[in-house]
Formats: sequence, C-alpha cells, structure tokens
Amino acid sequence: MSADPGTVDLLLPPARDVRVDGAPSPPVRAGRAGGPARAGLFLAGVLVLAVSVAAGTRIGAADVGWTDLGRVLGARLGLGTEPLPPLLDSLVWDLRLPRVLMAALVGASLAVCGTVLQAVTRNALADPYLLGVSSGASAGAVTAAVLPLPLPLALAGPGAGALGVTGGALVGALLSFGLLLALLRRTGLDSVRIALTGVVVGQLFTALTSLVLMASADADTTRALTHWLLGSMAPARWDAVAVCALVTPLGLAAAWLCANALDGLAFGADTAASLGIGVRRTRMLLLVVTAVLTSVAVATVGAIGFVGLIVPHGVRLLVGPLHRVLLPHAALAGAVFLVWTDALARIAFAPREIPVGVITALLGVPLFLLVLRRKGEL
Repeated sequence: MSADPGTVDLLLPPARDVRVDGAPSPPVRAGRAGGPARAGLFLAGVLVLAVSVAAGTRIGAADVGWTDLGRVLGARLGLGTEPLPPLLDSLVWDLRLPRVLMAALVGASLAVCGTVLQAVTRNALADPYLLGVSSGASAGAVTAAVLPLPLPLALAGPGAGALGVTGGALVGALLSFGLLLALLRRTGLDSVRIALTGVVVGQLFTALTSLVLMASADADTTRALTHWLLGSMAPARWDAVAVCALVTPLGLAAAWLCANALDGLAFGADTAASLGIGVRRTRMLLLVVTAVLTSVAVATVGAIGFVGLIVPHGVRLLVGPLHRVLLPHAALAGAVFLVWTDALARIAFAPREIPVGVITALLGVPLFLLVLRRKGEL
C-alpha cells in the first residue's frame, strides 16, 4: 500500500514505526500534551468558550455592558433581576445571543467535519468547503427555498420551511460528495487531485445555485439569498439554535464513537480492515454524519469555508492526532474561532456588516497554501 507521507505525518499517532504490507511508514509526531495536560486544556477551552460567548454578545454597533448582559440573562432565566428596557432586552436576547450561540455551534460542527474528512479521505486539505460539500448543500437549500414548493422562504424559521430547506441541503451535500467520490474512483485521493476535483464539484453546484436563482427567484429573493450564501449569522434565531444544539452534539458523539476507526482509516482502507474495522460501513456512516452537520449549518447560516481546514491543523499541534482527544478539542476550538470571527465581521466595517464567510476565506486561503507548500505540492 502506498502512503502519502505528509498526510500520514499530520494525521496518525503511533509512537514507533509501523510496517504496512511490508513497507515501513514514516514515524509520526506524538501528541504535544499528556493526559492531565489535555484535560486541563479542555477545561480551559470550555472556559474560553464561555467567556467568548459572553464577550461576543456584548460586541456590536450598540454598546451592551457586562451589567446589562447580566440583567438580561437574570430576568430571562427568572433570577429576579430588574429587566432592561424592551428594546435593549430584545437586542441582547432575540438578536445577539442566538447569533453568538449559533456561531459557536456552527464552528464546532465545521471543525468536526474537517477533522473527520481529513481522516476518511487521508488528505490534509479536506474540509466541507474545499470538497464542494458546502456548495452542494447551498444548491439544495436554495432549490428547496426558491422552487414553487409548498414551503415558505424561511431559512432559519420554524415549521415545514426550515425542514424543507434543511432536507434540500442534506440531499445536495450527499449528491456533491457522491459525485466527488465517483470522479476520484479511478484517479486516487492524493492532495492535488482531491483539491482540484473538489473545486470542480463546488463550481458545478455553485453554477446550479446561480441558475436556480436567476431562473426562479425574484429580485428581492435573489439579493437576500446571494448575501446569505456568503455566510452570515444574521438569520440566527432561537428555533434554529435549538435545531443546531440538537444535531451538533449528536454528530460529535457519532464521530467520537468512531474515533478508533478514524485512527485506522487515516492509515488507509487495507490497514483499517486488517484491524477489524468495517471500512465501507464506517466510511458511509461518517460521510452521512458530516453531510448532516454541514447541511444543518448551511441551511441556517450559508456556506462558511475553511473553518474545517484551519482548526484541526492547529489543534493537532496542541493535543496530537488521536481522534478521541482531537475531536472534542477541535469542536471547542472551532466554536471559539467562529464566535470571534463573527464578532470581527460585525465591527470591522461598522456600521456595515460583512459576511463571516468572507473573513474565514481571507484567513483560510493563506493556510491552504501553507499546507500545500509543506506537502511539497506548491
């Protein structure tokens, strides 16, 4: 079996050389932190996330102090604190807090998706955006929202509209990933091929999205959806947060239960099978999990790229590549990263807000090139 040394070096955790089909694989860097240190790092991450959510709720065009935030939470949670004036209370509770919580949930989802896809495809450049999965989900969501179906245009609203859009996003994500795997079936999964094929698949579904918009949507709908497709937390409301709060932990739990299988799959299908892993079944399960997580995120806030590329690489440097440790830390780091990225998107050009997907792309493209250069393919 041939192995991509750069990818194996990034993803796999053995403490000594391992022979696969008679060929020695390159030694792999061990995790940077031991068990107690990793537990402390995780608790610190939880604390940083809590502080980030509170700070992100305060940040915006209108000033909200720590005392104001405490009063809103106390009044809403029935702690007997004096409520704020209705306008300020609604700003914090109905707009900012669900937006920040949505950023945390979506960031965690995308980071987990990137971590899983990098192991399943054995490619350090894999994430839902680069592989075209986000574009497929966007095409499915837009199709469900725009075509004359008995569904209201409510990207983050309650009822059949939200379910229809999320279902359309899931179908689109699965179709795009299936097409990617079909195109790579004969050529293999090396870094350049999978990146280029992912770009092609993404462009195809982006073109289909534009075709649906131009052919079926009116001017106002086209303008709103075009802005949404760039990735924005502005549509986030409590009902959408509730859906993501249900799906994200379930997706993370499913991926974490497959942590040992992910460690084996990162060495390749033959090695995983020799370890007793049901390769086909496990791959299908993990691909469905990533498609569901991506679809729920895209159906709510649009396509946000590069989170699944940036976060896993940074977290591996801190905790090592074992997936039972890597996945929960990546989820925390992705949540913190997107909370602060969304805050930057709100204040960078205040009072005008820019889509958070623009910020993540500006940060992600240099890292994408850095990873390519490190692997000797640029």
